[in-house]
Amino acid sequence: MRILAMDVGDRRIGMAISDVMGWTAQGLETLERKNNTYDLEQISKIIEMYNPETIVLGLPKNMDGSVGPQGHKVKEFGQLLKSGVYKGEIVYWDERLTSVQANRIMIDADISRAKRKRKVDKMAAVFILQSYLDFLNNQKKGE
Repeated sequence: MRILAMDVGDRRIGMAISDVMGWTAQGLETLERKNNTYDLEQISKIIEMYNPETIVLGLPKNMDGSVGPQGHKVKEFGQLLKSGVYKGEIVYWDERLTSVQANRIMIDADISRAKRKRKVDKMAAVFILQSYLDFLNNQKKGE
């Protein structure tokens, strides 16, 4: 069971994939966005390589839990995936503060601003996916 996660932004899409057991998240490449056709072609290659059972899209929410403009863009992107390259389940997962968390960790590790900018989306995707995997695994323990 593989799960693919994406941190979808206007300029980049950070990606992460689970291990086969669904316990840990590993970062994949960060896609520099060009246009929908190009983006879907690149994501299609990732889907073919890993054959994920589920795609988790980080859903940016406001601190009050409402979905703002960027959240609506992510939902539109999810519909684009569904209509084009992916027929499986798409889950929207609250991603509040994942980019802040990723930046904080990289600052603590003394990573330069230029390198942080290139890696923050991938790390945010890892945090999104690991949070989702932890949720699933905790549900299984409760059964």
